[in-house]
Amino acid sequence: MEPEAFVDIVRQALGLVALLVAASILPSLIVGLCVSVFQAATSINEQTLSFLPRLLITVAALMLGAHWGLEKLMNFFHELIDEIPQVLG
Repeated sequence: MEPEAFVDIVRQALGLVALLVAASILPSLIVGLCVSVFQAATSINEQTLSFLPRLLITVAALMLGAHWGLEKLMNFFHELIDEIPQVLG
């Protein structure tokens, strides 16, 4: 067993986690920025005005991207299963 194989697997797993998290967080970040600019322009300092749109966009992003994310996770898992003989042998 080579340590490089395990380092490569961990690198791939961390990259996949970063991709899946970014897919759900980036839309919320963009909407939060737009709401903050709107609040600054109108001098409205209501906390729920900032929270609710971000929550709804995050839930929508998770609903729309769940199939894609699950497919990515399943492909990664199948690749790991296929690589077991190469890593052990």
